[in-house]
Amino acid sequence: MKAVVTYYSETGNTEKLAQAIYEGAGQVEKEIVTIDKAGDLEMYDLIFCGFPVHAHSVPVKVESFLKTIPKGKKLALFGTHGSLNGGQMAITAFYQALSIAVSERVIGTFACRGKVKYGLLEQLAKKPEHKAWVAEAQSATGHPDEADLEDGREWARMMVTRALVS
Repeated sequence: MKAVVTYYSETGNTEKLAQAIYEGAGQVEKEIVTIDKAGDLEMYDLIFCGFPVHAHSVPVKVESFLKTIPKGKKLALFGTHGSLNGGQMAITAFYQALSIAVSERVIGTFACRGKVKYGLLEQLAKKPEHKAWVAEAQSATGHPDEADLEDGREWARMMVTRALVS
């Protein structure tokens, strides 16, 4: 089996998680690349695709990338976000990603917290409707931490197993 870990990262959170997923994928033939350098994906049996959640959405660059994945490929989606784990904003972004990747076989998803850009938090804190989320996002500082990364490694092992048996 041949796998590729692709990702888009702005602050380094998703890149850290992508590296952990690459490590967790084990002994399969694998590569790790940013989405803009992924090239032809036809040769891969399993494609991991990672992204940061932006305002409960998939970044436009990732949306475009998902549309280039060949039909029927096994796809595992992962992301980083400033919300609490299980929060509605991150869940909404994954629903959006799933709606874009309708031609692929999504075999799993994984998300963990990641620090949010300070400038963005500062800007949003000025708007009353965002104050609660800003407080929540400030608690994501220090993430992804080693526990988050280990969870990502374990998830990658499960995705490789799932891809092999399905």
